Amino acid sequence: MARDGARPAYDPAGHDGELRAALQELRTGRWLSMRTLLERTTPWWQWTQRTQVLAAAAAGTDVVRAWLAEDPYSVPATVMRARVAVERALRAHRERHRRTHELWIEAWDLSQSAARIAPRDPVPWVCLLALAQLDHKQLWDEHRAPPPEPTLPPGPWGLLAEAGRRDPYNREAHHRMLQFLYAHASSGRLAEAAGFAHLVADRAPAGSALHVLPLYVRVERYRRGGGHGAALDLHWVAEEATREALSARTSWFERTDPAERSPLDLNHLAHALWGALRFADAAVVFDAIGPYCTPLPWAYRTADPGDRARAVQLFLQARTRSRSAPREPGS
Repeated sequence: MARDGARPAYDPAGHDGELRAALQELRTGRWLSMRTLLERTTPWWQWTQRTQVLAAAAAGTDVVRAWLAEDPYSVPATVMRARVAVERALRAHRERHRRTHELWIEAWDLSQSAARIAPRDPVPWVCLLALAQLDHKQLWDEHRAPPPEPTLPPGPWGLLAEAGRRDPYNREAHHRMLQFLYAHASSGRLAEAAGFAHLVADRAPAGSALHVLPLYVRVERYRRGGGHGAALDLHWVAEEATREALSARTSWFERTDPAERSPLDLNHLAHALWGALRFADAAVVFDAIGPYCTPLPWAYRTADPGDRARAVQLFLQARTRSRSAPREPGS
C-alpha cells in the first residue's frame, strides 16, 4: 500500500468500503444496504467483524427493528437484533444505568434465540460471551466452567468453545474472553489475562489475528499502572514487550491477507513496534493503516484518555518518527 500522509480520522469500517457504504445508509435510518451487505458476507471472520461494527452504529436507532418488521424471518436480522441488544446492555453497564440488568437479560434471551435460529453461526455465542463480563460474582453456572488449562480461572469457557466449534480462532470471541478476565482480575492483577493471551497466541495458526492478543494485555497493564509519562519508556522497550511486538509482526502482519487486518489490530501493532523503538518495522505497519487511526491504544499514552485530539497527535508523532527511520530495500 502506498504511504499515506493524510490527516488520520477514525472510521470503524477501516479499509472495508462496502461496510462504510452500509454504515452511511444506516446512519440515515435505512437498512437495505445493511441487509444486502450481510446477505452476501460469507467468511465468518468478516461476518463477525461487520455485524459488530454495524451493531455499534445501530444501537442508538430502531433500524434493525424496522428491518425485522419488514422481514420477520430474516436470519441476518435476527442475529443483528441480538448484536444490538448486547451493545445496548454493555453501554448501560459502562454508564451504570439503572436498566442495566433488564437490558442484560433481554440481550441474553435474544442471543439464545439467535443461536437456535442460526445454529452454525459463531456470533450468537460471541454475544453470550460478551455478556459474561456483567456477571461480576459469576453466579451463572455457564460463567464459572472449569478452565481448559490449570493456570486459568473458572469462566465462560464453554461459551468460548461453542464459538470456536463454529469458527476456530474467532478474533472477537477471544477478545471477549479477555475482557471477562480483565473484569474478574483479582486486585487488578492481569497475570491470568496475560497467560491466556500468550497461550492462545502460541497455539494460533500463522496469519491469525490472535497473535496480536498479547499486545492488548500489555496496553491494559500500562493503563492500569497509570502510565503516560514518557513517550517511550521501559514498559515498551523491555525484552518481553519487544518480543511480543515482533512476534505479532512476523506471525500475523506478514502472513495474513491485508483485507483481513482490523484497524484496531494494526494500530496496536504499530504502537507496540514504535514503543519498542523498532521504527522501520512500525513504518511498514503505519503504511498499512493509511488514514485509519483508532483512538486506542494511543489515548492511553496521554494524560486524558478521553482526549481524542491528543491521541491523534500522538499517532502522527509516532508515524512521522517511524517513517524517518532507514528502511530495508523493498519495504
